[in-house]
Amino acid sequence: MNAQVVLFTIFASILLLAALRVITARNPVHAVLFLVLAFFSAACLWMLLQAEFLAITLVLVYVGAVMVLFLFVVMMLDINIDRLREGLWKNLWAGGLVAALIVLQMWLVLSQPRWQGLTQPGPGIANANNTEVLGRLTFTEYVFPLQIAGALLLVAIIAAIALTLRGRKDSKHQDPSQQVKVTRSERVRLVSMRSDDAARQTDRASSRPGTEQSRAEEA
Repeated sequence: MNAQVVLFTIFASILLLAALRVITARNPVHAVLFLVLAFFSAACLWMLLQAEFLAITLVLVYVGAVMVLFLFVVMMLDINIDRLREGLWKNLWAGGLVAALIVLQMWLVLSQPRWQGLTQPGPGIANANNTEVLGRLTFTEYVFPLQIAGALLLVAIIAAIALTLRGRKDSKHQDPSQQVKVTRSERVRLVSMRSDDAARQTDRASSRPGTEQSRAEEA
């Protein structure tokens, strides 16, 4: 057993434990932190496989951006933990069934003899690093799937914004066509306000009759 096998066993064990704690932690902030630990462990596994670009991308994109955003959202929202955990044990069998199907699919794919042939580098990329290979394949053979994926993500973002703002009475918006039609008289409105001295004199004058009447009643 060499050092690479030992490191793989350590990082894989940490990854499995962190993933298990993501779904079993009672505090959502702790769940997000365990998910960050799972991503770091997965990045270490990528490093062991000599896929440095994927490891750095996983850390920068998911841990540095997505998980930080999740953490801020979870900390700012008032989440009812008890309500979220109501149907956990009731739907546990469904989650276990889905997990078993995923493991079965992975075993069926990895057990095929043709899978071993996919691990061998193709012609022209045997001496290239993984960053160069990914860039070459992304912008040559997979350029159209990449553009389609980008378009789908853009549509998803626009749809999420539209669904969030649709039908909300408290949402505020601006109409540029009405803004440019505003005249000078509509922009500024002069209001006549009393000074502090005049307000004090008015308050004193209004309080005097009541004071004299109370003194007369006491007498």
